[in-house]
Amino acid sequence: MSTKQYEYILTSKPADGVALITLNRPKALNALSSPLFAELNKALVEFDEDDSIGALVITGSDRAFAAGADIKEMRDKTYSEVFKNRFLESWSDLTKIRKPIIAAVSGYALGGGCELALMCDIIVASPTAVFGQPEINLGVIPGGGGTQRLARTIGKSRTMELVLTGRNFSAIEAESWGVVSKVVDEGEGKVVQEAVKMAGLIASKGKVAVQAGKEAVNDAYESSLTEGLKSERRLFHGLFATHDQKEGMGAFAEKRKAKFTHS
Repeated sequence: MSTKQYEYILTSKPADGVALITLNRPKALNALSSPLFAELNKALVEFDEDDSIGALVITGSDRAFAAGADIKEMRDKTYSEVFKNRFLESWSDLTKIRKPIIAAVSGYALGGGCELALMCDIIVASPTAVFGQPEINLGVIPGGGGTQRLARTIGKSRTMELVLTGRNFSAIEAESWGVVSKVVDEGEGKVVQEAVKMAGLIASKGKVAVQAGKEAVNDAYESSLTEGLKSERRLFHGLFATHDQKEGMGAFAEKRKAKFTHS
């Protein structure tokens, strides 16, 4: 079912509780421009505020998730211009979305495309997926979080190699390094189907607990163990004030399926 129309993205609701956002610049291999990201951020906020949605999926085409940032947009910019306008800062707005976001990646996910995938909460990839941060070949470095998120995921040495050589890495490498949650069977649309299925499963859980779980895992990613444990415990304790905790534990004790009200 189609939803609001945009110029650079497509949006739909392919399953109960699931929103799908498809990057739609096919001639540019879904290169990430400022107008595209403005539309993406707007759609994400709208779905985040939509009570019928429990999880989101972002994808591109079979050929390219996103082949990078739009070089034509960047090539003539000056230091003072990008500094004053906080160029690329709005890309991180995606990480403020409270509902889980799954990236369904086929084909090229390079530069900004790799960074966009890394900003998502879960990455599902097809065997054709190719990741990389090739910015060094353009005389710059990643500017949308690539150096930071990769280092926190795969460590300093591998990140340093990828950033300084600009080499690409495969879906299999990404899975073995923990960048990707899983590599699905090859086939047109299979990766999106798997991501929508996973998003549907997440959406079937209590939304309050799901959002608390996302917050807790992100705290582990961004804080010390001591701080993370305190945060997890506070979130865990807080869920005892919800109807879904009473329903979930009651249903388990009574050996029936829980009926969450997301409250």
